[in-house]
Amino acid sequence: MKNIPLILILLFTLSACATTNLTTEKNAPENLNNYNDSELVQKIGQLSRNSSSENTTNSDSLSNSFNGAILKTNLGDIKVKFFSEESPNTVNNFLQLAKSGFYDKTKFHRVISGFMIQGGDPNSKDDNWADDGTGGPGYKFADEFNSKKLVAGNLAMANSGPNTNGSQFFIVTAQATPWLDGRHTNFGEVVEGMPVVKMIEAVKTNERDHPMDDVIINSIELINIK
Repeated sequence: MKNIPLILILLFTLSACATTNLTTEKNAPENLNNYNDSELVQKIGQLSRNSSSENTTNSDSLSNSFNGAILKTNLGDIKVKFFSEESPNTVNNFLQLAKSGFYDKTKFHRVISGFMIQGGDPNSKDDNWADDGTGGPGYKFADEFNSKKLVAGNLAMANSGPNTNGSQFFIVTAQATPWLDGRHTNFGEVVEGMPVVKMIEAVKTNERDHPMDDVIINSIELINIK
């Protein structure tokens, strides 16, 4: 039994590895006194296998199947193609949320003419504008910068600082935004529907850049663009 401390260290290490950066859900710790040496070794192997499987699923599954999406808004459709190779985790996060219906009935809650349109906040589903722009999926994940510059039509993650990505995103309408390069993950581009983006950009807004009339993402269809 003198090897138990080392085994416990390995167990805790692998337990930490099994928790991906795309969730904040935490399981209650197990009572390790219920395991003998042999069972602890088996538990370590199980955690190692689970960690590898879970990380592969989170990073690869949907981004291998879909490279685009259609945002179906009340003003028209916006088709985007993702930069799956450059920002795979960010793309997969968007795909997972879209597939689950997370974005359905959310609104573009922040619109700045000549700059961008922003959406993806679950708080925007109701009629209370006060907390729009403060919501998310309940977790944060790391930035995933690439060499692509943020220009008109690009799809990027909104954040509140380094490594605070969640569900909010924006579509650039400015010709170039060099002050955002290296600060917001660029993970896709509009390939059809820029006139719809420009229509959204042109809506009347209040002093907080919130549209006076709702611009709603009714649903998002995942697609594969050849």
